[in-house]
Amino acid sequence: MRISAICCVAAAALLGCYTDRLTTSYDDVFEISSEDEESAVIDESGRTAEDEARIRKRLMELEMEEEPAYHMNAGDQIEIRVYDHPDLGMKTRIGPDGMVGIAFMGQVKLSGQTIAQGAESIREGLAPYVKNPVVSITIIDVQSETATIAGACARPGVYGVSNATRLADFYAMAGSSAERLFNGVEVDVADLEHSIFVRNGELLPVDFIKAISKGDALHNIRVRKGDYVFIAQRMEASVIICGEVKNPHKRLFEGGMGLLETLTAAGWMKDTHWSHVIIIRDGLSHPKLYKVDVDGILAGKCRNVPLKAGDIIYVPKDDLSEYNVFVNKLMPSAQLFNLIAGRANTFGMDRNNKD
Repeated sequence: MRISAICCVAAAALLGCYTDRLTTSYDDVFEISSEDEESAVIDESGRTAEDEARIRKRLMELEMEEEPAYHMNAGDQIEIRVYDHPDLGMKTRIGPDGMVGIAFMGQVKLSGQTIAQGAESIREGLAPYVKNPVVSITIIDVQSETATIAGACARPGVYGVSNATRLADFYAMAGSSAERLFNGVEVDVADLEHSIFVRNGELLPVDFIKAISKGDALHNIRVRKGDYVFIAQRMEASVIICGEVKNPHKRLFEGGMGLLETLTAAGWMKDTHWSHVIIIRDGLSHPKLYKVDVDGILAGKCRNVPLKAGDIIYVPKDDLSEYNVFVNKLMPSAQLFNLIAGRANTFGMDRNNKD
């Protein structure tokens, strides 16, 4: 199923780490071996001016891309005209099998063809019966040019898009942010900062806040057929642990929660784990990545690392010498996407709706 395949890409996409970002060596990031809570956060990764220039260039390329040739598909309503033969013309909708019934020709497959290709197919089919047929096809209603929006929007689903549909429009089609009752007040649950835009397996470097809240034309890109938009949900009250652990899961954050306790709740690390654990902190769009020497904590050389709400704990399988290797290792897995999209739990007890 197409959505399942997209989810695999969206998994790591939710990290907000682009594969052409974060190219510094891990040797440049100090390990977290805290003597106190303040010194636990020693160094961080982040975007450079070069990264920003690269993102801007990619967004400009997206803006300049030509509209892909339209291909007819099941559900589209079309009008077929044969010049000087009105009796052969008709308005019809392409069937689920991609076929249309045409006089003299029977069932003709139009799905997957451009308008020009479809008209030529019909012309060739009518040629034995009509002298020099001239055929035209007009699109009346497009049902196949669709994109998907999921997550924390009011009406997630599949919506029709055109060349004029941009991200802000698409978000509005889905009713903007979903809401929930908090202390008697309806509040938005959408987290635009951590939302993602996927096209043909590529995570596009779109800033949803700039596109939707600030009207930045460069980030407010066109939505194309097959695009996948995931509106993240506010997850400041949860912690995610994934990678080489026996029970990857998302759990509600509780004050005083530490790394060792969270690893224990996940059934501990598998035998194949790397010597260090990665903590992704302070936002998914602009993450700060930290290394933690778990063996050092267990040996009493340094204190257990206190976690913060929203932390993602990733246990790599093997040595990751560079950030881009880290991203590539996580990209093929749908594990993180499923955890972020799922409900928080603590040992099977769902408490996600207690607020």
